[in-house]
Amino acid sequence: MRWFWIDRFVDFEVGRFARAIKNVTLAEDHLHDHFPGYPLMPKSLIIEGLAQTGGFLVSQYNDFRKKVILAKIPRATFYGEAFPGDQLIYQATIEYIRKDGAMVKATCHKGDILLAEMEIVFAHLDEQFEKITLFDRHDLLRMLQNLRAFEVGRNANGEPLPLPAELGGPIRAEEGAPQPQTEEGTPQQESAANSMGSAFRGEEGEG
Repeated sequence: MRWFWIDRFVDFEVGRFARAIKNVTLAEDHLHDHFPGYPLMPKSLIIEGLAQTGGFLVSQYNDFRKKVILAKIPRATFYGEAFPGDQLIYQATIEYIRKDGAMVKATCHKGDILLAEMEIVFAHLDEQFEKITLFDRHDLLRMLQNLRAFEVGRNANGEPLPLPAELGGPIRAEEGAPQPQTEEGTPQQESAANSMGSAFRGEEGEG
């Protein structure tokens, strides 16, 4: 993934919850065009940052074995603007995960101020996309390491998230993850891994 719209993770609880931060800075070229003389963080990029925060969480639930894409945003509400110098806090909580996809509830705060809240729906691509590689596994794991996901990550038992073997970590057997509720209220009968895996892709779908 070439463009990451988060700077680092500060919390990552497998199968449940993630929190990341994004520092808004004039070093980002897009702020000079949006708008000249009055720079604002584009709301579409705030949505993308929240989608990446939630998308990594959804993808990690299945050890990144499933190809996850952003399907749609049923609801998004903004209450203010983000300016250069602001630090945004992105938070994503899994509402449900099922065979064909997942939904997270996401919020963006600026300090203690709620800046935005939304629902984000992800889809799992089916078998016809099996041979398509969205991202190189090692590159993605390395970027997640740079985003400090393994430093702050915790598994279902509250233990530290181990560094994947590809990055020099130990080879460990998979352990069970918490079971998010499906739309019908039935726990998913899938186990989650405790190490980051292959690819995640986020593309905005039809809102």
